[in-house]
Amino acid sequence: MNKDTVFPQYRKLNNGKAYYKIVSENEFEELQIVGSKVIFHKFKVEQYPDLLRIKDMIDLNEGLFEMNTEDCWFALLDKVNVLR
Repeated sequence: MNKDTVFPQYRKLNNGKAYYKIVSENEFEELQIVGSKVIFHKFKVEQYPDLLRIKDMIDLNEGLFEMNTEDCWFALLDKVNVLR
């Protein structure tokens, strides 16, 4: 991972079903789209395969992830708060 990486970073799956806020090299938040619902998850990872997944998200590897914006993230997060 690049030492100059500035957090948070925002990504989404290329199918639009999950959005990510990468908080650090080992912590991220996910907004998962299930039907008409938006579900929030928070992850702190320590196992190597999970750390590689975060690196893949940041590096946009495997063609699975795309750049996203902070505005898009918070717009979806507002939906979660409305549904509670």
